Amino acid sequence: MECVPNVSEGRNCQTITELASVLQTTPGISLLDSSSDIDHNRAVFTYVGEPEAMLAGTEAFCRRAFDLIDMTTHTGGHPRLGAVDVVPFVPLRGVEMAEAVDFAHRLGRAVGEMGVPVYFYEEAALSPQRRDLTDVRRGEYESLPSRLAEPSGRPDAGPATFNPRSGACIIGARRPLIAFNVNLGTTDLDVAQRIARTVRYSNGGFRAVKAMGVELKELGVVQVSMNLTDYTQTPIHRVVEAIRSEAARYGVPVVGSELVGLTPLEALDGVVRYYLQLHEFSSAKIIESHLL
Repeated sequence: MECVPNVSEGRNCQTITELASVLQTTPGISLLDSSSDIDHNRAVFTYVGEPEAMLAGTEAFCRRAFDLIDMTTHTGGHPRLGAVDVVPFVPLRGVEMAEAVDFAHRLGRAVGEMGVPVYFYEEAALSPQRRDLTDVRRGEYESLPSRLAEPSGRPDAGPATFNPRSGACIIGARRPLIAFNVNLGTTDLDVAQRIARTVRYSNGGFRAVKAMGVELKELGVVQVSMNLTDYTQTPIHRVVEAIRSEAARYGVPVVGSELVGLTPLEALDGVVRYYLQLHEFSSAKIIESHLL
């Protein structure tokens, strides 16, 4: 099973290192990747392991993150609901989705006992209204005091009281997701926001694409930040070319892209076929895929 927690800290290197250490020292877990962003003020950790080890390690990770991260002082470009903003479990080899859902619920109950409200999403959602991450996170951290006071905003686990330091935690189970961002050679945030509206599914764009425009002050550019929730419906190259085309309308170049965390090898098949015009290409052509 894979787990990909996102925390609301991308600037304090010591905090990020300490959180990575929790995972690195948990038996049965392999930390594959950690990445952070100053402008988003967010860090993402990707690790795999046996389910029970994953549960124990993730519980310890959450507990330490709540100790280290104070939401009362947090600012950043990425939407967030709490210190440990979102924790998805992703079933891989030999694990069914129902098992991932069970582990999400077990972690949620443990986090709730730490005094943090918990909402379940995606396959672990307990109601249709909370299935989509965007809906669960709407209003962000600042909305929690009023949300928790309403019956419709009661958490699925944990106390229905506002925790100023830790906020709330969103925990779920889902299929593999690709966090992929495209940087534009301009400082005009409106351009990125307009393009994001064009490509995201909720505004009539590509299926399985969530997108928003973000300013990256450190780089002097803006970004179309995306989650590709099903690369079989909308492959990476298709949305990149759409962004390139839209950006050209504003006289803006694409100056780079960013992969946050890891991606399935299969998702790159279409990219290679498109850009290299290798129409019969598949990951079976990669030597390392056979070694694995």
